[in-house]
Amino acid sequence: MASNPYDEVQLNKKHEEILGRRAVLLQQMEICYEQQKAKKKKQGMMSEAAHERNVKLLEDFQKVENCLRTRPLLHPDVLNLQTRYWASVERDLPEWENYLLGRGLAPVTEGGQLRGLQGQRGTRQDSSPARNKGKPPRPKPRSDV
Repeated sequence: MASNPYDEVQLNKKHEEILGRRAVLLQQMEICYEQQKAKKKKQGMMSEAAHERNVKLLEDFQKVENCLRTRPLLHPDVLNLQTRYWASVERDLPEWENYLLGRGLAPVTEGGQLRGLQGQRGTRQDSSPARNKGKPPRPKPRSDV
């Protein structure tokens, strides 16, 4: 033990300083522990809510799947049209692939038209009197009776 009173006072001051730092560290540890506990509780609640949403989504998907299984089949004309459409897509995709991926220009025929659009002239689209005229038709005057 220190025989000098000055040394003893210095040791007491250091001891008090160490105890003070220890108390601050313990308080910081306790605050950190409470924050971690609150964070863990919040994560648990969020996980439970996500689980409930997932269960609800799964039930909805199963309902839709059952509905799709029980719905009547499409009309044969629609199925035929759908089959022809996908066959044309598969046939023309290699020509259009570079354009669709942004690596090249759209395929063009000899006449300067885009490939795939040449057969659409003279179809029902041109049969409307208001098409390609620039302005819509004027309304007929009202006859107030």
